[in-house]
Amino acid sequence: MVSKNKTEIKPVYVIAGKDEFLVAQQVTALVNQLLKPDQMQMCLWRAETDKVTAVEIFDELRTLPFLAERRVVVLSDADDFVSDNREILEKYFENPAASGVLIIAVETWASNTRLAKMLPKTGQLIEVAQLKSRELASYVSDYARQQYGKNLSYNAAQMLVEFAGDEPGMLRCEVDKLAAYTASAKNIMEKDISELVGRNRVFGAFEVIDSMMAKDAGRAMEQLRLMLGADKDAEYTVVGAFAWHFRRMFTVSVMLQNGERPDGIARKLRIWNQEQFFGVLKKMTLKKIGDLLRQLAEIDYQIKTGRATAQTMIESMIVNLAGK
Repeated sequence: MVSKNKTEIKPVYVIAGKDEFLVAQQVTALVNQLLKPDQMQMCLWRAETDKVTAVEIFDELRTLPFLAERRVVVLSDADDFVSDNREILEKYFENPAASGVLIIAVETWASNTRLAKMLPKTGQLIEVAQLKSRELASYVSDYARQQYGKNLSYNAAQMLVEFAGDEPGMLRCEVDKLAAYTASAKNIMEKDISELVGRNRVFGAFEVIDSMMAKDAGRAMEQLRLMLGADKDAEYTVVGAFAWHFRRMFTVSVMLQNGERPDGIARKLRIWNQEQFFGVLKKMTLKKIGDLLRQLAEIDYQIKTGRATAQTMIESMIVNLAGK
């Protein structure tokens, strides 16, 4: 990305991406390449864009660094700042400070502006792509291995994503906790994720599903409310707990159709509640499970866009399923 060779250091870097955590991670990596640890205190300024003026920022950049080659100024969450100070930034791009490095972190960087067209002559654009859903399991597995030397299987990583959500920062925090929880163990297992991250969610969600399939909407509602009441984080992760169970059911249904024996499947997938699991599965077709997974995806979207709450949407699913 950026060499420590002085001739390759740019006066301006724009880091653009919609995921705030990944952008902040890229900013930190860049700062660490530009400054040594003992230079951070004197030569790094993380400016609050809503509390400083462009003049103050440029004065800081033009101040000679103390016992270092350069002074670095970081502007995070700077979309509004860029819009409000476009003309003065254009002038700075034309004549940047000789020993200052400006890092601008934004969500979007429109390529058709004069400022954007000037950037390649003065600095560098670093685009931070959002992780796709299918990449998240590999992302957390790689982090667990690189940061802690721990193995996290694809199934376990997928389970973690289902429970903890799709924000990279939150997923890394959960891996940090799991690494401490598993101590010297080399592997982070599904049971570890269930115990630490899922807590009562993985078990509670299955009890709700069992009651739904038994056409007992009242009991399913009661279990859902107990589940949400017992865990303050369940409101944000309950959809993932249900999705995890339905994905397992879908996988098992396909394996059964391919002629595999239930006891072999249970060992392979580590199904701890075999009798209850296969009892529920007998009441569901492959099409029904697929429909429920699509419904959960829509519920997840409604929740994330603020159009509904998890409790309201899951209760609606219970009524629809238990009433048929």
